[in-house]
Amino acid sequence: MPALRVLRIDSSAKNEASVTRQLADLMLQRLADLQPVQVVSRNVAHGLPFLDNTWIGANFTVPEARDVAMQATLALSDELVREVQDADVLVIGVPIYNFGVPAALKAWFDLIARARLTFQYTEHGPQGLLAGKKAYLLAASGGTPVGGAIDFATPWLKHVLGFVGIHDVEVIAAERLNIQGEAGRQQAIERIDQLLQPAPALAAA
Repeated sequence: MPALRVLRIDSSAKNEASVTRQLADLMLQRLADLQPVQVVSRNVAHGLPFLDNTWIGANFTVPEARDVAMQATLALSDELVREVQDADVLVIGVPIYNFGVPAALKAWFDLIARARLTFQYTEHGPQGLLAGKKAYLLAASGGTPVGGAIDFATPWLKHVLGFVGIHDVEVIAAERLNIQGEAGRQQAIERIDQLLQPAPALAAA
């Protein structure tokens, strides 16, 4: 069985205390229990550059016309795009900060949303080029109900992933941790276990 190629994205500003990182560790373990996995990890919380005029100019220049400076400007973005293109599954840690995603996670998406690479314009509108992938959003919040009226993180992520062609998106929530405490985290763990149960062994003939 070929290895499942997994791209793990961490965006929490916390380290070991991060619930989304703990859930990502568990999800990778459960995936590995089902089949071999090959994991690429990207910790965007370390900081990614925001788009600027130089980057935009390089991106909107056709590839064959880009000079060495433009190629260098786009090098990190090219690397991030390749990571997504090569993955079968995305495991994305989504701490909800002030009702939305961390700025670092928004910066990551800005760097991978590339016309001709991850989406294209057609006569029927934009078309995503990353079809056939699965994404798990491991969301954690202090007081925001995940999927509720004031959650602007998970609906946005589902929309932008769909924009680049990733429509198979599962949200796993450790929500309202400041209110529910460990119960909120446990709900997410149970959901992971439910989604990634090993197939039952076949009975002997």
